[in-house]
Amino acid sequence: MKPIRIPGHYNYIAAFFTLACNLSCSYCINKFGRDGFVKKRLSGEEWVRGINRIISRDDLPITFQGGEPSLHKDFIYIINHIKPSLNIDILTNLQFDVDEFMKNVDPNRIKRDSPYASIRVSFHPETMVLDPLVEKVLKLQNAGYSIGIWGVLHPSQEAIVREAQKKCEALGIDFRFKEFLGEHDGRMYGTYKYEGACDKEFEKSVLCKTTELIMGSDGSVYRCHSDLYEGRTPVGNIIDPAFDIEDIYRPCHVYGHCNPCDIKVKTNRLQEFGHTSVDIKDIDLERK
Repeated sequence: MKPIRIPGHYNYIAAFFTLACNLSCSYCINKFGRDGFVKKRLSGEEWVRGINRIISRDDLPITFQGGEPSLHKDFIYIINHIKPSLNIDILTNLQFDVDEFMKNVDPNRIKRDSPYASIRVSFHPETMVLDPLVEKVLKLQNAGYSIGIWGVLHPSQEAIVREAQKKCEALGIDFRFKEFLGEHDGRMYGTYKYEGACDKEFEKSVLCKTTELIMGSDGSVYRCHSDLYEGRTPVGNIIDPAFDIEDIYRPCHVYGHCNPCDIKVKTNRLQEFGHTSVDIKDIDLERK
């Protein structure tokens, strides 16, 4: 299969091994819209074949995520068979066997020169207990893995998350906050570039261009997170020999039902604030 070259302005590459999860957080961003995501999964060999087509940069890793990526039966196989020229990051809740992970994955394989950790662990006090998580993180950190914890500042859990940060920092663990995105008690939380775009109160046709390569669990490539989670038609598939990235504005007819991940104002991979995942133009502000 021909190589896939990542455009210079791309900021993120995501491989969603599965959207299944072993937790059930009430505010999960994956469930923001209509649940229509594809359940089929590529095998480990298929993921390796597809991902190894990618030609990226040192500062732009492939991020393994979900759901919970470690639920894929070939999770460790995939990590160990991605070509060395591709850096790997992992987003995880760390509910897997870390001793087994340490026996099979070299810490240097998931480590790079970056302003944030390569293994980014999510802490959700609604469904997790902090102390066992801290124990696992310290075990991996002491073994040389690049790892940190991120806590979502959900309004109902903000105080708990802030206390968790204090405890972790005292133990030498990098603990950072993530802005809560979504609805709570009738209010939409988050900092967004396009007003009303994720309020689900209207639908408009626009032109939209991504800065991300988003791969679903069956290898399908999507315009955005909203298309991934709601199961809309993909633009291609990573294991299709003919697939290549078209760095273009694409028509979208569901503007107003965006996913917060796509239009949030956030830091880019260099930790510079002001980035959004998509650029949208030809917005008709008259709502019908």
